[in-house]
Amino acid sequence: MRKNRIASRYWRLASKYCRIAGVAPAGPWETDEEDIGGLGEYNIAAAMLILALDTTTASGSAALFRDGVVVVERAGDDTLMHAERLPRELMAVLDAAGARLADVDLFAVASGPGSFTGLRVGIASMQGLALAHHKPAAPVPALDAHAWRLRHRGTAIAAWMDARRGEVFAALYSEDGTLVRAATALPPDRTLDSWRDALAASRPITFVGTGAVRYRHEIIARAPGALVVDEVPLLAGAIAEIANATPSIAVAPHAIVPVYVRRPDAELARERRRHG
Repeated sequence: MRKNRIASRYWRLASKYCRIAGVAPAGPWETDEEDIGGLGEYNIAAAMLILALDTTTASGSAALFRDGVVVVERAGDDTLMHAERLPRELMAVLDAAGARLADVDLFAVASGPGSFTGLRVGIASMQGLALAHHKPAAPVPALDAHAWRLRHRGTAIAAWMDARRGEVFAALYSEDGTLVRAATALPPDRTLDSWRDALAASRPITFVGTGAVRYRHEIIARAPGALVVDEVPLLAGAIAEIANATPSIAVAPHAIVPVYVRRPDAELARERRRHG
């Protein structure tokens, strides 16, 4: 009886954020027979177990970080929408590591930019999990995660994500991962034009992400000597590592703010309809 009450409370909390986001998870969230308590101060363990999720791309990924190492990282099933795959993919990652949701110390999630619906699903899911288990959440920009993946490459890093509409979400980083140009949403040629001086000072430079793969020829033509990573990296592991390396980014679950960079398509469509 008590377990059922706790499970019911857990489900209501997790579902609340999904409803606010306008999405619904695919199946029930499991919980353990323990009192999850009220809200108060968060205590983050020195040896953390971090569950991380990226839903900024069609496939996305999930990962589990334990005692300084990413122990499991898996790509999602891009034949299904994120709302159809969660929480199943998160539970599979935990099961693979022999861990439980109740063991997780920190819930880390890609905060954007990316697919508007994907962001809402991912953030809402992790907010619900963190709140239900009285744990903090860590929002990590997806472009930062791309740069983190290549931080030992020895080149400047251009993180490009396909933003559709002929645009890319893009940010430029120095060799040590310091942000040089903040995230923008522009066509590839305008992005490169706006970076002209920085690119000249940063050679060599490596481009990575779905946008880099899609616009590879434009990059090579306009940025001679540029390197393009042909494989789009999984980001959940990097998200967990960033969350571990920078504990100050952890916040109360409700405090996560999505990084959209540009206004959502639906909002722009409504505005166009209002103005005829």
